[in-house]
Amino acid sequence: SLRGSWRLRNGNGSVVLRGEVPGCVHTALHRRGLIQDPYYRFNDVMYRWISLDNWTYSRTFKTPFDVRKWQKVNLVFEGVDTVAQIIFNNITLGRTDNMFNRYSFDITSVIKEVNFVKVRFISAISYAAEQSSCHKAYSIPPACPPPVQKGECHANFIRKEQCSFSWDWGPSFPTQGIWKDVRVEAYNYYHLIYFSLTSFFVKNTQQWSLEIESIFDVVSSKPIAGLVTVNIPKLQTQQTFSVKLHPGEGRIVLFVNINKSSTVEAWWPNGYGKQTGYNMTTTFIMEAGYQIEKFSKAYFRTVELVQEPIPGSPGLSFYFRINGRPIFIKGSNWIPADSFQDRVTYDILWLLLKSAADANMNALRVWGGGVYEQDEFYDICDELGIMIWQDFMFACALYPTDENYLESVRAEVSHQVRRLKSHPSIILWSGNNENEAAIASNWFSIPYADREVYIKDYVTLYVKNIREIVLTEDKSRPFIASSPTNGLESIKEGWLSQNPYDTHYGDTHFYDYSSDCWNWTVYPKTRFASEYGFQSWPSFSAIEKVSSIEDWSYTSNFSIHRQHHENGNDEMLQQIRRHFKLPQSTDPIKKFKDMIYLTQVMQAQCIKTETEFYRFSQSEITKGEGLTMGALYWQLNDIWQAPSWSSLEYGGKWKLLHYFAQNFFAPLLPVAYEDKGVLYIYSVSDLHVDHKLTLRVVVHAWSSLEPVCTLAKDGVTVKAQSAVPIYKESVNDLLERCKNCTRKSCVITFCLEGEGGLRSPTNHHFLSSLKDAVGLEKTQLSASLSQQDDIYIFVLQTTAVAPFVYLDVRSIKGRFSDNGFLMTEKKKEVVFYPWEPTSVEELEKSLALTSLVDVV
Repeated sequence: SLRGSWRLRNGNGSVVLRGEVPGCVHTALHRRGLIQDPYYRFNDVMYRWISLDNWTYSRTFKTPFDVRKWQKVNLVFEGVDTVAQIIFNNITLGRTDNMFNRYSFDITSVIKEVNFVKVRFISAISYAAEQSSCHKAYSIPPACPPPVQKGECHANFIRKEQCSFSWDWGPSFPTQGIWKDVRVEAYNYYHLIYFSLTSFFVKNTQQWSLEIESIFDVVSSKPIAGLVTVNIPKLQTQQTFSVKLHPGEGRIVLFVNINKSSTVEAWWPNGYGKQTGYNMTTTFIMEAGYQIEKFSKAYFRTVELVQEPIPGSPGLSFYFRINGRPIFIKGSNWIPADSFQDRVTYDILWLLLKSAADANMNALRVWGGGVYEQDEFYDICDELGIMIWQDFMFACALYPTDENYLESVRAEVSHQVRRLKSHPSIILWSGNNENEAAIASNWFSIPYADREVYIKDYVTLYVKNIREIVLTEDKSRPFIASSPTNGLESIKEGWLSQNPYDTHYGDTHFYDYSSDCWNWTVYPKTRFASEYGFQSWPSFSAIEKVSSIEDWSYTSNFSIHRQHHENGNDEMLQQIRRHFKLPQSTDPIKKFKDMIYLTQVMQAQCIKTETEFYRFSQSEITKGEGLTMGALYWQLNDIWQAPSWSSLEYGGKWKLLHYFAQNFFAPLLPVAYEDKGVLYIYSVSDLHVDHKLTLRVVVHAWSSLEPVCTLAKDGVTVKAQSAVPIYKESVNDLLERCKNCTRKSCVITFCLEGEGGLRSPTNHHFLSSLKDAVGLEKTQLSASLSQQDDIYIFVLQTTAVAPFVYLDVRSIKGRFSDNGFLMTEKKKEVVFYPWEPTSVEELEKSLALTSLVDVV
């Protein structure tokens, strides 16, 4: 391995330092104290010079083996970011121009006892600009991001993380560096490059089988014969095959039938069963003498994307069946966890993904403007049961299709599919993010006469190249060309549908910042909601780390600079203003903290309303729309400390939205909505069997902790894996029955409970905007704290009903069992799960308790 310390210098040699590999220039400069934290204040703009310079990595190394004894020696880069010349002992081995590719250079004839290797980068920004200007036949939009993003141009001309040129939630840091492993490999006869396994259930024999694929570099001049033994002890399965490797790229594909007398436990998504995997050993013993032993895990699961006619509705269904069972997809969208990939450690990935699983998510979409994630990411998803919708890395743009570009993309796609296809968590390949919609809705104002050129490019790239490779390399999971798409209907219309947002087909992306987000009728009753969301600000403790005191106001230069979405800060204000009073405090820092809190309350309440709408639409068709089978809100995580659509801020702290997600994605949930003055409550269940439960509906006056009235409806049938109406009453009748209640003075809470402790979260329904609420009093909120083993218990007390009670322990890492809740009882217990050692004293010192009535 050539990991470790390299020498790093800029173009004119004025900056020379040590840089770690894997790593990039920015983190090297930061570690050596030559620049501040790149995320501090305005540094994303101040440090543009780093990306505009051309940097060179170099090092010498001793060869730890006798070079004469090996037939083939390679220099292998798992990831180079991005455009570089590779020089070895003063000989140019070749060039790299794709961050997502693996590069292997033959150094057999040039390696010596002591070697000098140099990776000479050129600026991704200038390369992209040059590629764009060389493309003379016609322009390929968009040329540049909108000015509010403070980004760089022509990201679509370079095979690099697209959002590193800026996005509407992230900064522009087009990095340079060796971002993955680099090593020297030597071998004599054959060398294993890729090893993958995919499982199939063979219907006619009612038996599981595994397809095992091995791809070798064979340097011997004649074929090599040998034996391969596959052993899965737990499944009493062992098979030996005679194989032959041919010179060049040798490929062995083996089919192993699993012993029928063994019970195979399938891999299930989070909430549906276990994530069982079986240890498997594959041993290659070839006549050339030495053997290779490969240890891996075999998982058994099937995936189908079902697109079928629906009785009583035009269009087609769009849902996933895992192991033969329809699954409602609950989750979010994943973006890169940092602008600097070398800072993304296993622990960071674990924290973010575990937080997704803890919020009852079973899926994430790895969005097409970032990176194909590291192996550990998918390993963790396999382990936690998080299904992955995997985009290829193309987003919100049109792309060139000249031969060089296509060749690079083909190498990228086959490398990534080979690398990733063994993961049971990946359930779908998707060609791009929003590029079908970009052409269909004409985002880039292309004259109608020129459309054909772009449609042809689109089909060439995603269908004739990417799709062809995926179908060849991986027959075990579905492929769609874009998201949103109309699925089979898009294919029928030549891969580009008239309206990719059609609710009767495929998936939709939906954003609306101007309508009232509490009004469920504005949301599309779609087959599958794969993107939707609202922004909020991260906590003050996150902002504090990257700002100074003059930045701490909602209208400061800093607050405007961090907002990369046009009018984003105003849109949040407008949405808050509909239902809440804006903060008026004369203390500027309190006012800023109150604003942050309200943006989080608003975001959580908006996405709750929308997600609950998608969940209760899963079993019904209304005016031809419905049977919604997926809700993936935008977005799970953050790339830096800034306002964004995320539910986890940079560093992993849960925003209020994430606490709400834990409830609105709960396996059992009652959901309420009003239509023409009538209140409906649905039971939404992901449970595997029907249950007879009690629905409890409690009406509270804002002014009292004693319920005004309680209704218990027994024997409610909650159907497995569906959403059914279980309660209906006009609001006027309800208020009449409860006496002394008006829409403004009362609030409704409700939950489902049954035998053996089965219980849903308590949900709420507001009868009026909280800014109009009557009887809301200033509460005395207090907390006492105790430690129990390695968790901490907060016992909260209140003197009056408190909406959106928020516990914050500043920058102490960890999460609460519940947060942002409506407190209608005198006492409530909340557990804090720390992610690092802390103490009762530290927590007490850091604790801030806020509820809506504290915003003044």
